[in-house]
Amino acid sequence: MVVGTRPEAIKLKPVAEALSKQGLAPAIILTGQHPLAPEEWGLNRTPVLHLGCPGEEDPDSHVRKVTAALVPWLGDPPPLLVVQGDTSSALGAALAGFMAGVPVAHVEAGLRTHDPSQPWPEEGYRIAVDAQADLLFAPTDHAAKNIAREGAPGEIHVTGNTGIDALLARVAMLPMPRPKDRSLSKILVTCHRRESWGDGLTEIASALVTLASDPKVHIDFVLHPNPNVANRMADLLDRRSNIVLRKPCSHAALIGLMREADIILSDSGGIQEEAPALGVPLLVLRDKTERPEGLETGNMRLVGTAAENILSETRLLLSDPATLAAMAKPAFPYGDGHAAPRIAAVIAQWLAKRSELTQRPATGRSA
Repeated sequence: MVVGTRPEAIKLKPVAEALSKQGLAPAIILTGQHPLAPEEWGLNRTPVLHLGCPGEEDPDSHVRKVTAALVPWLGDPPPLLVVQGDTSSALGAALAGFMAGVPVAHVEAGLRTHDPSQPWPEEGYRIAVDAQADLLFAPTDHAAKNIAREGAPGEIHVTGNTGIDALLARVAMLPMPRPKDRSLSKILVTCHRRESWGDGLTEIASALVTLASDPKVHIDFVLHPNPNVANRMADLLDRRSNIVLRKPCSHAALIGLMREADIILSDSGGIQEEAPALGVPLLVLRDKTERPEGLETGNMRLVGTAAENILSETRLLLSDPATLAAMAKPAFPYGDGHAAPRIAAVIAQWLAKRSELTQRPATGRSA
């Protein structure tokens, strides 16, 4: 099981636990794309291999380095290599598996915007993994149909998204949220997408500064671990009395902030999955999304990065309690919290069948 980033760690931990319950505890490979301590993420119960490939500005270069670092370790091939999502770690590991003849399973398969530039490079990466993976775990029917239309040869299984498994497990351990202060509108903001670097970040910051001119608005801005994004946004937003710049925080802390918010502004894929389940209205700081199910339930809206559009959509929600309430009804378009056991069951059955086929004695007719 390959883990490169914080979201991958969050979403693959439930799978690792479910596989362990099946008697298939996976070895963990940490690429180093994000600095991750295995014990912090509950991934230290089995052997851990560190590839030592930190993230780079050029994601394609990182893909190549992960592939090159992993291929030698696949000389004694495992029965299955599990990757998640659309990162350079996921593609690099999948390519290593394809090159070494190791079967690959893709968790969170089939997400598409059908635009290779939004998001870049993720759209191309997930298509490349899906094209050759043996097992394709699609979170929704919509994602499964995307794969089927592309003619991918792997087995497609609709399982739900393991991010919801992780969310519900985490919420169960958190104290009840504090009652909201109705005299103050709390907005939570995160942003990091590459397509927003430059003018997009400037526009987002401009909108937030204008919103913060209202003393009844409080904004929590969670800085991204990427220093390029964090430093830029800190420069644009620093010294605003009702904008609090928060350092990158744990998953549990972020969920706590989400539950306290009246509105979330974010370009995060994980938050697009989590906000509907928590019943927090989400304005997506992107022009296109590979997670349209949240739009269909009415829990989220696409607003892009133009300051004018962000302002108008946010002010609409702040001034219209009925519209805000309609978006705040919890919904679960991305799964019921049992995706990981489904994935583990499929993997167990697939491995058992594969083992049976390889051990079956050859038969033939005598002359």
